[in-house]
Amino acid sequence: MNTITKQVVLLLLCFVVSQVNAQDSIQKTSNQYKIETLNELKEIIKKEEREFLKTEVEAINQRLEQGELTNESAEKLKKEAAKKRALNIENRLAIVDNKIALIKRNDSDYILDSDNTAQFNISINGDDSFSEFRIGGKNKPRKYDKRTTSDLVFAIGFNNALVDGESIGDTYNFLESGFIELGFAWKTRVFENSNTLRLKYGFSFQWNKLTIKDDKYYVQDGNITTLESFPSELRDSQLRITNLVVPIHFEFGPSKKIEKKNYFRYSTYRQIKFGIGGYAGFNIGTQQKLQFKEDGDKVKQKIRRNYNASPFVYGLSAYLGYGSVGLYVKYDLNTVFKDQQLEQNNLSMGFRFDLD
Repeated sequence: MNTITKQVVLLLLCFVVSQVNAQDSIQKTSNQYKIETLNELKEIIKKEEREFLKTEVEAINQRLEQGELTNESAEKLKKEAAKKRALNIENRLAIVDNKIALIKRNDSDYILDSDNTAQFNISINGDDSFSEFRIGGKNKPRKYDKRTTSDLVFAIGFNNALVDGESIGDTYNFLESGFIELGFAWKTRVFENSNTLRLKYGFSFQWNKLTIKDDKYYVQDGNITTLESFPSELRDSQLRITNLVVPIHFEFGPSKKIEKKNYFRYSTYRQIKFGIGGYAGFNIGTQQKLQFKEDGDKVKQKIRRNYNASPFVYGLSAYLGYGSVGLYVKYDLNTVFKDQQLEQNNLSMGFRFDLD
């Protein structure tokens, strides 16, 4: 019995020792990984501060070329920037060295403040009139001059068609026909030292809906599409056309120049803007939606056919706005249906929101 007890105790001691050694090994591996990561961070810090210095020097050189600074002032600013970045490297490396010392003195579960914390900075309609969103430990330096910006475009409003020999609203219900446009656009300043003229371009999805009046609907017979009376009363009769287009506009209007130490921007916040241009693209879907009663039951039909709708879409568009909101109009130069006796062109009017 004593022999068995001794053997059991010995096995338990071996197990405990092995677990302690394993924990020490895990701790050592974890600590080593942290130290290696921090040593790599020291090199990143040096590179990052040098990039900041390079950007600041480029900004100073641009101001020198534009006559805003004398040679003496430019050299003084460069020396100050170099001194600041050198001190930044020294201080930030000292912080990392202190973290390494803490890790060496403590267990692997000792929590340190991360040097790669996420940052979220946003200012909408503030003094700078533009927003900023950053995630990550490294702050990228701003470009001194940013000539191209991007934004979302959203438009909504009334839709109808100009039909030969008819007035607007004769064939389609004006209040129940509508359009939606959603896209992404880039805006580039045309002139180097003025933001009066901008080129705006991108891509958009357009959804045009025409609500047909007088219990009529479209019937396709080969290459012919005609508007005919439905056998019974229609609760709803809609033609929906979806397009993918590339809009291009010349945008005019004043802007405010925001000048900072190392960069400048132009802002159109609370400024009048006028854009004129056009668009071209493709029809990517045509659908007719019908609602009616049959034998006392409500019936809904969605019929997806091409209905001889024009495959290529192109037209003119313009907007007049203040800040991010404006009035918007677009007109398809292509006819709604191709090669038909009765020509009709889509016309849309509404509001446009440029979320820049």
